[in-house]
Amino acid sequence: MQIDTNKDSSTFEPLTVIGLMSGTSTDGLDIAAVHFNQVNDQIVYELVDKQFVPYTAEWTKKLIEAPHLSGRELRRLDVEFGMFLANEVLQFSHNKEWKARLIGSHGHTVFHVPSELYTMQIGCGATLAAISGIPVVCDFRQGDVALQGQGAPLVPIGDQMLFKQYAYCVNLGGFANVSNQVNGQRLAWDICALNVVLNELSAEAGFKYDDGGQLAQQGKVIPALLSQLEALEYYELSAPKSLGTEWVESKVRPLLSLYQQEPLVNRLNTYTEHAARRIAAVLQGKQSKAYFSGGGCNNDYLLSLIKRVSEAEIIVADSTLKDFKEALIFALLAYLRWHGKQSTIQSVTGASRAIPAGAIYLA
Repeated sequence: MQIDTNKDSSTFEPLTVIGLMSGTSTDGLDIAAVHFNQVNDQIVYELVDKQFVPYTAEWTKKLIEAPHLSGRELRRLDVEFGMFLANEVLQFSHNKEWKARLIGSHGHTVFHVPSELYTMQIGCGATLAAISGIPVVCDFRQGDVALQGQGAPLVPIGDQMLFKQYAYCVNLGGFANVSNQVNGQRLAWDICALNVVLNELSAEAGFKYDDGGQLAQQGKVIPALLSQLEALEYYELSAPKSLGTEWVESKVRPLLSLYQQEPLVNRLNTYTEHAARRIAAVLQGKQSKAYFSGGGCNNDYLLSLIKRVSEAEIIVADSTLKDFKEALIFALLAYLRWHGKQSTIQSVTGASRAIPAGAIYLA
């Protein structure tokens, strides 16, 4: 595939980059090896290898509980997770025909409060670079937040460069987010909490997630809960805007707890209905093409609800990009940062200016 660029042919060097993505759904680590090159005025990329590493119950517990650790404990976990990432990279790249020269690591988000000028993704870049022996680009969000931006979403630069044939690019992950082009400007924002809530509810029945939405499909809507969810103030805000687990804890969980006496399948059904309505509401225009990716695309019931209420043409990514699009784009973000090129979009995050996002740790 090709990515448009206005730079001359000497701007970018050929590199194979490993992209690492750990999402708020805490299901596991996505790893993608991507080869980038430039031919004339086009950057050409090839996804050469990929792997999904499911988290053990122990790692899931550690990541979920991370926001409640002391400073000392959190720093220890930051390094420990960096070691985990490095070891997975070494196993992933061992005895392969390709050789990675750069890593782009999103890390795992513990805090994201741009209104108070801080965000934190653990997975110590220095540790990752030292153990893997490969330079690392990480901490992609902090610079944008320092410039009064949301630090999110970051994927829209990839949407703009790789998937511009679609009116909308929607990612269904821990949070659902969207990006689209409006009057020549790329806009993007978090739509609503998604798998971070659905997985938590599913855990009550002993499942990591609601496979295909089968549990939710067995339930029925709780009208009062749906009304309260739909009335959340965030949905009335204009973009740029973003969400974090802090919002879920302060706004969504209290509402769900009011209906703890309701059957689990009813709470799952109601939240799935709510998410589908929120997602469909942003897809404007008959027959507009909306490109969907992310783990939530495996939720057949959710997709059926979105299609029921949306006029847009829903196009689900193939099995590779559905699961590895974000890891691919974080490899791209690292590639752009390595060459000192801007990778944030001012109209998306609301920062005072666009920057080459990410800190570089040399091996």
